[in-house]
Amino acid sequence: MAAGNGSFVTEFILFGLTDQPDLQLPLFVLFLVMYIVTVLGNLGLIILIGLNSHLHTPMYFFLFNLSFIDLCYSSVFTPKMLINFISKTTISYVGCMTQLYFFCFFAISECYVLTSMAYDRYVAICKPLLYNVVMSPKVCSSLMLGSYLMAFSGAMAHTGCMLRLTFCDANIINHYLCDVLPVFQLSCTSTYINELVVFIVVGINIIVPSVTIFVSYALILSSILHISTTEGRSKAFRTCSSHIIAVSLFFGSLAFMYLKPPSVMSMDKGKVSSVFYTNVVPTMNPLIYSLRNKDVKLALRKTLNSRKF
Repeated sequence: MAAGNGSFVTEFILFGLTDQPDLQLPLFVLFLVMYIVTVLGNLGLIILIGLNSHLHTPMYFFLFNLSFIDLCYSSVFTPKMLINFISKTTISYVGCMTQLYFFCFFAISECYVLTSMAYDRYVAICKPLLYNVVMSPKVCSSLMLGSYLMAFSGAMAHTGCMLRLTFCDANIINHYLCDVLPVFQLSCTSTYINELVVFIVVGINIIVPSVTIFVSYALILSSILHISTTEGRSKAFRTCSSHIIAVSLFFGSLAFMYLKPPSVMSMDKGKVSSVFYTNVVPTMNPLIYSLRNKDVKLALRKTLNSRKF
């Protein structure tokens, strides 16, 4: 192959989720349905929050950004993944690096948006009298700006280190997207620095948000237990339970994939784990936050009634 961008490989072949012919069509249908639900669900939440002024609060500001991130995040790789169930697809070297960058950017963004949402729930439940002061528009905007800056720096670190590698002959990526770990395996030069960067960057972007969320919910739980009425405790638990489900799935599958030495787990098991944080969580988020949220259901009814009128 001709050299390009410092690499002998000019395109990669995406192996996909599985090579078993009997599973290709069922998986295609399954992931197509999940992608449609993801797009419609997240786009619907974005429109609802934008159209309804009573949803213009810090909680829904973060949910608006989460829906935007999930919509973009899943669109980075899912179309290519779906095509791959029908026929093996190739992706250019530049396309692979671009996909890697945006995949890292939106994944890291989601880590910090979920953290901001946990902090927002902590203030709402534990410091309700100070809520409007602590979660002011300026603070919310700063938290989102910080989330995107952390995502930008993390994605640049991963992509920049990947660009320094040379790919000689092997060009089959044992994955359905250009993720960091499977692309490492194709390099014919040392990946020590890349592995060190992954350990540091991924460690920071998983451990710091996870600890922050854990502390926030530990304080929330302590506050809930001091609520005297059963109805009050039940309402507080309902408010936070959906967030806990999404956080557990997202960070749990990320940690399982990245916070292990490459030799401990085969890439086939890694692909199964990655399905949760790449496909399942973006599909579940709009369902969890809309079906379990009275404000969102009320906004949907008002919007549909006004459009019908």
